[in-house]
Amino acid sequence: MKTIPVGDCIWEIPASEKPGMLVPARIYASERLLAQMDRGVFEQVTNVACLPGIVRAALCMPDGHWGYGFPIGGVAAFRADGGVISPGGIGFDINCGMRVLRTTLSEAEVRPRLTELVEALFAAVPSGVGAKGFVRLSEDEFREVMREGSRWCVRRGYGWPEDLAATEAGGCLAGAEPSHVSARAVSRGKDQLGTLGSGNHYLEIQVVPPDGIHDPEVARALGVSEPGQILVMLHCGSRGFGHQIGTDYLRAFDQVMKTYGITVRDRELACAPFRSREGQAYFGAMNAAANTAFANRQVITHRVREVMGRVLGRDPRELGLSVIYDVCHNTAKLERHVVEGESVDLVVHRKGATRSFGPGAPDVPEAYRAIGQPVIIGGSMETGSALLVGTAHAMQETFGSTAHGAGRTMSRTQAKRQVWGETLMKDMRARGIIIRAASKSGVAEEAGFAYKSLTEVVDVVHRLDISRRVVSLAPIGNIKG
Repeated sequence: MKTIPVGDCIWEIPASEKPGMLVPARIYASERLLAQMDRGVFEQVTNVACLPGIVRAALCMPDGHWGYGFPIGGVAAFRADGGVISPGGIGFDINCGMRVLRTTLSEAEVRPRLTELVEALFAAVPSGVGAKGFVRLSEDEFREVMREGSRWCVRRGYGWPEDLAATEAGGCLAGAEPSHVSARAVSRGKDQLGTLGSGNHYLEIQVVPPDGIHDPEVARALGVSEPGQILVMLHCGSRGFGHQIGTDYLRAFDQVMKTYGITVRDRELACAPFRSREGQAYFGAMNAAANTAFANRQVITHRVREVMGRVLGRDPRELGLSVIYDVCHNTAKLERHVVEGESVDLVVHRKGATRSFGPGAPDVPEAYRAIGQPVIIGGSMETGSALLVGTAHAMQETFGSTAHGAGRTMSRTQAKRQVWGETLMKDMRARGIIIRAASKSGVAEEAGFAYKSLTEVVDVVHRLDISRRVVSLAPIGNIKG
C-alpha cells in the first residue's frame, strides 16, 4: 500500500488508495518503525477511513500494530451528529489504562527488601485469567461502581481524596448507564475489582536511571526530583466486564447496521450512529466499564500502599505514595475540537492510544495545567517506560492523542517459540529485575524482543510534538498478569 511522506515522521495513505475511503490515513513513525508495522495496520487504518462521519484522517500512532477492527494505536474522530461509534475502535478491555505513583524512596532503600516486596505485591494483587479480588460486592453495589468509578473507592476507604484529581476525568466518565449492561457482563465483572488480569498487564516497581531526567523543571512538577527515585506503575483495565460489553454490542451492531444503511469493509468494524438508540446504549455501557477500570486501578493502588507500608515499616503517606496520574486507553470520548476552523463535537476513539492534552486545556488537572497532561508510555517489562506531557500541537494534529506503549513486533505465539519463560525470568533476575508471574508462558509472551524500541517510539512523539519527553524509567520489580 502506498505511503507518502508528508512531514518528519508523518506518512499518509491518500483517500484514493481504497474505494470507500472518506479521508486519508496517517501513520506517525520513523522509517524503521514504519517497516516494523505488520501489514494489518495499513489495511485496518484505511478501513477505518471508510467509516461514516470520520473527520480529517484515520490515525495510527508509532506503536501501532494489528488489532481487532482498528489497529492498536489507532485514533479516529467521528462527528457526534452524523458519525458512528464502534466497539472495534475502543477494544474489548475498555479503559485499559496506566497509573503511576511517585515515592520518596530511593533504590538504595528498596533493593535490600525488593524480593520480599515483589512477593508481597504478587500475593496481594491477584493476577492471571479469571482472578478474583478481595472486594466483595452485591449487584447493587457493583452498579454504584459503574456510575462512580474511583469516587466509589475513595468513599469506601480504598484511596485518598487527592487521588481523584490525579486521575483522568476525576476517575469517573459521565454518562455511565448500568441498565445497558447485560447480566452476563455483571456476572463476569462483579468480583474482579483489585485484580491485574493477564496478557500485557503488570504492576511494576521502577527507578529513575542516572540519565533518566530529560526536563528537570517539568519532572519536578510531576514530583520526580532525582535519579534513583522509586516509582510504581500499573497497567490494567475493566477485565472480563469490559470484554463482555464489547462482545455484546459487537453482536448487536452487526445486526442493526443494515437498518441505518451502514456497510463496513470488515465486520470487526461493526458500528452504529452515535446518536442512535443502539449507539447511546453502547456509550452508556462503555462508560460503565470505563468507570470500573478506574475503580480497579484505584483498589490496586490501595493494596500497593498497604503492602509497601507493611514491608517497609512506614506509613504510606511517609513513603510519599501519591498518584502522579492515571490515563485511559481504549475509550471513545465526546470532546470538542476545531475542524476546518469550526468547533465541533466529536466522538474521539483512542484504541491503544493516550490522551495528550496540552497546557491550558480545561480538562487537565489544575496542578498540571501549566505543563500539560501527564502522559504515561509503558514499555516492555525488560526495557522500561516513560513519562511525558501533552502539547498544544497534539490538539491540532492528533485530536490531543499520542502513543500508549512500545507496540508489539511479533505475536505472543512467536515470542513463546523463541524463549522459555523460566529462562527469561532467570536472565532478568541476573540483570537486577525481580519478576513474579501468574504463568511462565505469559512471561515469554511479553519478552522485550517482542516489542518495538520504546526509546524510538518516544523519540518520534517528541519530534512530532504530540507529547514531550520528561522522564525515563527502568524496571527493577515486576508482577505479570
